[in-house]
Amino acid sequence: MTLDDDFPETSQGRPAWLMTLADLALLLVGFFVFLQASQHLDKKALANGIRSGFGAETVPPVDAKADAPEPMPLAAAAVLDFAPGGANLPADPASIVAWAREAARDPRVSLKITGAVDGSPGDVDPLTGSGAILATDRARAVAAAIAAAHAVPAGRMTIVGAPRPTAGHRNVTVTLGFAGTRQIDAAQPDPLTAGKP
Repeated sequence: MTLDDDFPETSQGRPAWLMTLADLALLLVGFFVFLQASQHLDKKALANGIRSGFGAETVPPVDAKADAPEPMPLAAAAVLDFAPGGANLPADPASIVAWAREAARDPRVSLKITGAVDGSPGDVDPLTGSGAILATDRARAVAAAIAAAHAVPAGRMTIVGAPRPTAGHRNVTVTLGFAGTRQIDAAQPDPLTAGKP
């Protein structure tokens, strides 16, 4: 009798790499389940929950207006040929008012009104000598004309002075910006879900 006969044969166990692979696969499935479950949650609240779970400081909430995306520019119009050093409208603002009224019929649109100066020594604010103040005052004059005609609510207009003078440009540019989602008319079926139960 030999010593080999005294011990029963043992079955082969699973290799170690297979257990590691199974653990990684389960972690990956769990991660995808987490992503799917969290896609309908408030992203900021979820991020704060994860931060607090790891003992990190949570980010305080910000107001919705500051958190809103920058409107995407769609179209622009301009009021041209301001007098050097002046902010009075050079012509009747009826055309820019009509354009703004038509452009801003959709409540998801806003107007960015940007004034500009030509950079010459004579194209500055007469009281302060500042080109930036004159550019902003020109933009304010156009915004006031649009608001006075009740074409666009004041809350949907932003007044900006041009960042730097541009030679020969004594104007105000009105840019139409879109910041919103797709709006579906209730009277017409949605083309993406038409024919689906």
